[in-house]
Amino acid sequence: MSKLLEAIKNRRTYYGISKEQVVSDEKIQEIVNEAVLHTPSAFNSQSARVVVLLGEQHDKAWDLTSDALRKIVPAENFSSTEQKINSFKAGYGTILFFEDQEVVEGLQKSFPSYADNFPIWSHHTSAMHQLVIWTALEEVGFGASLQHYNPLIDDAVAAEWSLPSTWKLVAQMPFGKPTAKPGEKEFKALEERIKVFK
Repeated sequence: MSKLLEAIKNRRTYYGISKEQVVSDEKIQEIVNEAVLHTPSAFNSQSARVVVLLGEQHDKAWDLTSDALRKIVPAENFSSTEQKINSFKAGYGTILFFEDQEVVEGLQKSFPSYADNFPIWSHHTSAMHQLVIWTALEEVGFGASLQHYNPLIDDAVAAEWSLPSTWKLVAQMPFGKPTAKPGEKEFKALEERIKVFK
C-alpha cells in the first residue's frame, strides 16, 4: 500500500485531544501552506480560504461557539453541549475552512452555463482541503475531528478575526494530541459500494 493510502487509512475522528504540543507551530503552518497550495479546485479556482487558530485564539473560537449555542440550547440541556464544546477547546488548535464567494460568483458570471454547479464544486474543493489537512495532521501525530457549527457562529467568527465578508465558513477542525483511541469503525461491504466494468 502506498504511503498516501496508508495515511488516509490511518486518519480517524478523535474526540479526546489535549493541548500538549506534538510538532512546532511552524510545522502546522507548513502543513496548511502545502495543502492550500497543492490541493486541486474546480477550474483551478483556488477558492479555499483557511484560518489557523492556536493558543488563546483557538480557545476563543470555542468560547464563541459556546456563547452562540447557549442562546439556542435550553438551559437544562446545556451541560452535555458544554462538555462537547469543552472537549474541542481542550485541543491544541483549530483550523477554520472557508470558501471565498467572490471567487465562486466570478466563475458563475464567467461561465454561466455552469453557474448552478460552481457552489457545489466549491464544496468539493473545501472537502478536499479538509481531507488533505486532516490526514497530514494525523500523520505528524495529531488527532482531529470535523465540526459544523456554521452558520450559527459565522458572524461572530468574521467579526472576531476581521475576515472578509465574502469568506463563507464551511467547517471547523479542532486538533490536538490524542488522549483516547477513536471509536471502532464499521465498513459496509465494498461490493455494495463499488462497481467495476472491464
